[in-house]
Amino acid sequence: MERALASFAPYAYAILRIIAGLLFVCHGGQNLFGWFGGEPVPLASMFGAAGIIEVVLGVLITIGFLTSYAAFIASGEMAAAYFIGHFPKSFWPLENAGEPAVLFCFIFLYMATQGSGIWSVDAARAERAVDIPVRRVR
Repeated sequence: MERALASFAPYAYAILRIIAGLLFVCHGGQNLFGWFGGEPVPLASMFGAAGIIEVVLGVLITIGFLTSYAAFIASGEMAAAYFIGHFPKSFWPLENAGEPAVLFCFIFLYMATQGSGIWSVDAARAERAVDIPVRRVR
C-alpha cells in the first residue's frame, strides 16, 4: 500500500496543511467573532490573544507562507492550551475534552518539520527565484 500511495504524499500533505490551517482559522474565529455558535471574547483576554494567534497562524499555514515557523508557534500554543485549559480537569484527553488541542499540537509539530510543501506561497516564491535570471556584473 505504501508504494501505491507514495506518489500522492506531497498532495496529501498539502491537503492536510490547508485543512488544518482552515480549521485553526475557524477555531480562532469562534473566539474572536463568535463564528459557529461561539461567543466572542474580549481581545485583551487570554482567549482573545489565543484567537488572534490562531487566526493569523491559521492563515499563514493555510496559504503556506512561513509554515515551519507558524506551525511551530501554533504547536506550542496548542500544548499550552492543553496544559492550561484541559490537563487540570484530567490527565486523559478523552476525559478532559482536550483531543483537538493534542491533535493540533502534533499535526503542527509535524508541519514545522516538513515546511510548506507544494501548493504554497513558499513553493511559488522558491520557484520564481529559480526562474529569475541572475545578471552577473564584471
